[in-house]
Order: sequence, then C-alpha cells, then structure tokens
Amino acid sequence: MLSSIRNSDAPLADVKRADEWDAVQTAVLRYVRGRSGRPDIADDVAQETVARLVELSATQQISSLFALAFRIADNLIIDMHRRERRLSDEVDADWQSDAPSLDRILDSRRAIAIFHRCLRRMPPLRREVLIRRRLNQESCRAIGEDLSLSAKAVEKHITRGMIDLRKALEQAGVDLMGQD
Repeated sequence: MLSSIRNSDAPLADVKRADEWDAVQTAVLRYVRGRSGRPDIADDVAQETVARLVELSATQQISSLFALAFRIADNLIIDMHRRERRLSDEVDADWQSDAPSLDRILDSRRAIAIFHRCLRRMPPLRREVLIRRRLNQESCRAIGEDLSLSAKAVEKHITRGMIDLRKALEQAGVDLMGQD
C-alpha cells in the first residue's frame, strides 16, 4: 500500500506521509522483535499497528505517532500471548489423561507374560511359595506350617523365585524400575 503511494503521481504530502508510515512500521518491527523475542509475530504486529494508526489518523489528531504505535504494538503482543495461552490450555486439557500410556500398557502386558512363563518353569514348591507370599500376601509362618517348611526355607524359596523372575525380565530386556 505504501509503496504504491510512492510510485504513483500522488502529491508530495502523501509521499512524505508514506515515508512516515514506513518509519513507524520499521520502528515497530524492531520494537516487537526486542520486546517479545518472537520474530515470527513481528511482521503481523507491525502491519496491524500501522493499519490501526492509519485508521485512527483519519478521524483523530495524533500528537505522537510513535508513542501510540508502541502502545498499540504492546496491546497486540499481549492479546496474542493471551490467545495462544488460551488455545494451548484448551489443547492440553483435551489431551490429558489419567490412563496409562499405550507404551506403558504394552510393557506391562509383556512383563506379565514373562512372569507367567517364568512361574511355569519354576519348581512347583518354589512357585507355590512365591504365589502364596507375593500374590496372596500370606505370612511366611503360615506358608511354612501348611507346607511343613521352616520360615527360613520359605524365605529362601521366595528369594530364589524373585531372582528367577528378575533374570527372566533382564533377559527379555524389560525394565520395571522406570515404571511407577
């Protein structure tokens, strides 16, 4: 728009006014780049600022064109930040979930399959002791009494069973330590 005024046969006053608008736009560009740290919005803000100034200057007397330009640019920057924050908050709320991620579900299913396979390979007594203690939460004393084992023997079966499970997971490349 401004370059068309300069290239036409417009009166000298209009050409000077176009140069003034160019100076305002250049100053606003530098100001927005420095103030917002976002060069991607600088052109849009500068263009909108000049458009608003041109519109205001048609109806009102502006005492300081640059001061008003910087004020308009500040308001536009604030409006853009508010709009972006509101949009990003809406998107985040839509995508948030308390459900576990698909990767977490798949890793857990894989770990369960490895547990089942490892339990099937264990000696029957070790498997029974481990299941009763870890899954059914029975005390070592109660397990020992039912199976005619000492509490120490029950603890050894549990320890060996846990070592077997941990080895099976390591061989399969499953790391349960990183999970909650």
